[in-house]
Amino acid sequence: MRLLTAALLLLFIAMCLASAEGVKCKCSRKGPKIRFSNVRKLEIKPRYPFCVEEMIIVTLWTRVRGEQQHCLNPKRQNTVRLLKWYRVWKEKGR
Repeated sequence: MRLLTAALLLLFIAMCLASAEGVKCKCSRKGPKIRFSNVRKLEIKPRYPFCVEEMIIVTLWTRVRGEQQHCLNPKRQNTVRLLKWYRVWKEKGR
C-alpha cells in the first residue's frame, strides 16, 4: 500500500512540474524600441511568482518582416508612454 501511495505522489509531482513548464516567464529578453504606429496588439500579463516583473508583450506589423512579437521592459520611459498612448487609442474605439 505504501508503494502505491508513493508512486501516486511521484506521479502527481511530475504532473505539477510538467504543467508549470508551459507557464514560464516569456520575457527573458526585452525587445527593441518600437514605433507606436506599427502596434497591432498589446498584452499585459500580470506578475507571476516565477517572473520578476509584469510581462508586456506587443505585436508589431511591418511590411518587411510581417507580424512579430516582442517583450518590452515595463520600467523604460518609452514603454510607459506606449501604454498611455494605447489606452487612449483604445478608448476612442479604434
